[in-house]
Amino acid sequence: MSRLLFVLLALTPLFARAADLALVVDSADASLSVIDMAHQTELRRIPVLREPHHLMLSPDARSLLVGDSAGNEILFLDPRDFALQRRVPVADPYQIGFSPDGKFLVVNGLARAQVDIYDAASMKLVKRFPLASMPSHMAFAPDGSVVYVSLQGTDKLAAIDLHAMSVLWVVPVGHAPAGVLWLRGQVLVANMGQDDVSVLDPIDGHTLRRVKTGRGAHQLFLSPDGHTLYVNDRVDGTTVALDPVSLRELRVYKIPGGPDCIDFAPDGKLWITQRWLKRVAVLDPHTGEFHSIDVGRSPHGIFLTTDLAARG
Repeated sequence: MSRLLFVLLALTPLFARAADLALVVDSADASLSVIDMAHQTELRRIPVLREPHHLMLSPDARSLLVGDSAGNEILFLDPRDFALQRRVPVADPYQIGFSPDGKFLVVNGLARAQVDIYDAASMKLVKRFPLASMPSHMAFAPDGSVVYVSLQGTDKLAAIDLHAMSVLWVVPVGHAPAGVLWLRGQVLVANMGQDDVSVLDPIDGHTLRRVKTGRGAHQLFLSPDGHTLYVNDRVDGTTVALDPVSLRELRVYKIPGGPDCIDFAPDGKLWITQRWLKRVAVLDPHTGEFHSIDVGRSPHGIFLTTDLAARG
């Protein structure tokens, strides 16, 4: 074997290795931006029908689901390279989420004021809940028994029993509630029309306390190591870091342009969609420095292929 051939064979795994990619949902451009994470540049765009918003990795990590709410379909993509696997007709899939046991796919229809429960394996509709109004974000109890859904139009949060397939309660939480998160036995709701996060008892939904973060409190994300809770305030243009136990403020990062969704890279940086600037910010939480990558209009959901490594 020649020396040149030996060198080429030795380097083959390096060339064959897929690049780490980010997928950004461009809601107002009816497209998905694919970003090379190493070079932090947009490689291409994947067209969709009308208006995508959120995405979710399947429990087996074999498919990445992207909901096209105005297009009334869910795209199933290969989570490694975003190749199209299939398209499934679904009514108004604004926000989507799998129950922790993987049995159900919950679809929030914000425009149609409905929450649909699908059998995740067959994609058959199990039950539809008309809920007024604007079902937005969701979080699940760890045992998968209950899903909590924010209702932006009526300033309330709904709890749906996934065993009995019934609504347990609907309670007021704050103006224009958006992001919902289960944290340490409590339910947190970001109030987009206010400057705070409501902390609720998951049993009956009564408010235990409120935590001020900033105007337009929109989404909540727990870091992979569980040490930091991040709240994006779209109006103030801030990402606020909280202690997840005490909910005490640790640090405030200025991220202009309506910070919305977050995904976490293995190097510790936060990838944050800037909803009003056609950009994605890459934030170093240690230094507070960030730079932005140009994408399509109204970037919303984001997914990093490096998430797959964390799934083992």
